Amino acid sequence: MNTEITIRRPDDWHLHLRDGAMLKGVLPETARHFARAIIMPNLVPPVVTGEQAGAYRERILAALPEGMAFEPLMTLYLTEGTEPADVAAAAASGLVKAVKLYPAGATTNSHSGVRDLAKVMPVLEKMAEIGLPLCTHGEVTTAEVDIFDREAVFIDTVLDPLRRRLPDLRVVMEHITTKEGVEYAAEGGETLGATITTHHLIINRNHILVGGIKPHYYCLPVAKREHHRLALRKAATSGSPRYFLGTDSAPHVDALKEHACGCAGCFTATNTMPLLAHVFEEEGALDKLEAFASLNGPAFYRLPVNEARMRLVKHEAAQVFPAKIFTEAGPVTVFDPGFPVHWAVEA
Repeated sequence: MNTEITIRRPDDWHLHLRDGAMLKGVLPETARHFARAIIMPNLVPPVVTGEQAGAYRERILAALPEGMAFEPLMTLYLTEGTEPADVAAAAASGLVKAVKLYPAGATTNSHSGVRDLAKVMPVLEKMAEIGLPLCTHGEVTTAEVDIFDREAVFIDTVLDPLRRRLPDLRVVMEHITTKEGVEYAAEGGETLGATITTHHLIINRNHILVGGIKPHYYCLPVAKREHHRLALRKAATSGSPRYFLGTDSAPHVDALKEHACGCAGCFTATNTMPLLAHVFEEEGALDKLEAFASLNGPAFYRLPVNEARMRLVKHEAAQVFPAKIFTEAGPVTVFDPGFPVHWAVEA
């Protein structure tokens, strides 16, 4: 039985840091383990221009504790007013690594998102031309589609037609949650990648609903049936270059999670790597953890892999993770997997 594994330092290819006091409180939880992260732009107001992305990057670096090394990889929030020239200039400068598509109303702070894909086609055409990835929140938001079917319908009615129209457009299917998402990504070729979160490898919809509503397991896309979770685990642990880690770690203060209309998001930055070691060991795939967490993402984004290493050690005693982290914005509950975890990051 393996009790230790060393991998290249991982990256997080989908991360929410928020801003202000929350940013200052949660950033160290990511920077402790991850070298880089794709930073989500759904602030209020959203990050829609290269100038705004540059300013947000400076705020992130200013909040980084002394002695920590971390590189924020910035994105732009796609709106129906986004200018192709601004996107191209931000990409050419090296500042912006991707553009994020939120269907309007799909998730937290997505009300400024896209309602009519035709209105952003000039931007998408420019992105296909220059090789800039499009990160998609892959759900439709029409009222007649059940929330558990939104991802599959998005693939059929939005994503696949878009990729047929723009075959050179490089697309990341973010936080896939379904067997259909796994299968579509597997067949997508080199222009398609898919991120998988830590929590979707661990919970299904029963964790949210059985025995009372568990607000700290509520996320968007919402966790699905067990056969979808098993498909995600098989994909993540396969070693396939199509899949890589994007935690979608999404902090909300407890008062907004434990609420009559609670916010969506699981905060996993603190304990993602020990949880992944547990999952990959369960699947007999510890040798594939480095590919998922450290190699496949840089390959898709055409960035070098990290030279630094991380050592994960399995202990006899279960490890104790903090139940909450305390920020000046308020307490944030750390994701609880619901089972003992014996792995820890040692270096």
